[in-house]
Amino acid sequence: MIPFKDDNPSTITPYVTFVLIGCCALVFIGQLLLGGRGNQAAIIAFGLVPVELLSDALPYPGIPAVPDVLTVFTSMFMHGGIMHFAGNMLYLWIFSDNIEDSMGHGRFILFYFLCGVGAALAQAIPEPGSAIPMIGASGAISGVLGAYLLLFPHARVHVGIPFGFYLHVTRFPAGVVLGVWFALQLFSELTTAPGSAGVAFRAHIGGFVVGAALIPFFRKPQFPLLGRRGR
Repeated sequence: MIPFKDDNPSTITPYVTFVLIGCCALVFIGQLLLGGRGNQAAIIAFGLVPVELLSDALPYPGIPAVPDVLTVFTSMFMHGGIMHFAGNMLYLWIFSDNIEDSMGHGRFILFYFLCGVGAALAQAIPEPGSAIPMIGASGAISGVLGAYLLLFPHARVHVGIPFGFYLHVTRFPAGVVLGVWFALQLFSELTTAPGSAGVAFRAHIGGFVVGAALIPFFRKPQFPLLGRRGR
């Protein structure tokens, strides 16, 4: 299922969401301008490398790097390719305006980055010796999805379902769309060989769980858990 919009209007202009998308877009354009080798060096320098974060190891000598703790945040704005970037921004565009609405701009900034930190640690801690750089906004965005599931499970999400060259468009409750998404992350993590490069499924799972755990404390009282706004 490929979501492309929801029937859940927000009551505020999601300025933070716009800024996050804009920052990710600018960084991605910068990555493209750097070219192959330059982009790879930037990913190593600004991406989160678990062995660097959790020890004194330097697996990439000769490549200047920002302080390891800061890479937890810089890595959230980098992407590995156009599909990685486009997919993340699509999910952020669809779901985060309502979460920003549910808590306000300031708290949403804190919420977003806490989800990103939780996602990064969920990916890094199980494999502390990994030298594979982790990049992407998907961990923080997964936190947004976890929050959305708890606040708006009945909101209708428009999705496209590919059947060969035909794309069937329909609507499902957000609880179904996000529940299937989370189940796929769990399945993928369980069936992926440890230490292999690729999608950071543990980060998706960790971010989702952190977002679901935090939303009861960040939401405004008028946004009930498991509410029926947006039907």
